[in-house]
Amino acid sequence: MNRLAALPIMLCMLMLMQGCYSFHGGSVPAHITTVAVPLFEDRTGAGVSQLTIDFTEQLIRHIEARSRLQVGPNRDRADAVVEAEMTSFTDESSQLSSETERALTNRITIVVHARFLDNTTRKPLFPRTSFTGFADYASGDFPGQQKAIDAAVDQITEDLFNRMISIW
Repeated sequence: MNRLAALPIMLCMLMLMQGCYSFHGGSVPAHITTVAVPLFEDRTGAGVSQLTIDFTEQLIRHIEARSRLQVGPNRDRADAVVEAEMTSFTDESSQLSSETERALTNRITIVVHARFLDNTTRKPLFPRTSFTGFADYASGDFPGQQKAIDAAVDQITEDLFNRMISIW
């Protein structure tokens, strides 16, 4: 059979198989239109930090800009609530010089635990889940350190937002 004759058959097979694979996830239930995002808690021992404020504000911006959900100020009146806490923040050497045994690069690692609760049904839309973000920077480079922190916050915020919206 020549290749040209096989093309329609292959196209038909592809179209038939298109529906064979699907994600088992869903999306935010239709009855949820508002979500409360209280300030992330800081369980690292530092108390309320600018970093927890940054996390909270960035997640709110993601929700408002990229979903149908509206952020409400009151967790008791919102249809759903995101509860999150920063549980770990580390700034450790990640690459050592073979000559001096001093750090060439450091790694920022941040861990946040979060859950998304349906206030209407009183059930979790997703249970407490761990989100980790990390980035490296040159040792002693303060602006690089700040960029690494921002990158880790971005990773976590994106992962948390995607988990909220896709709920799988």
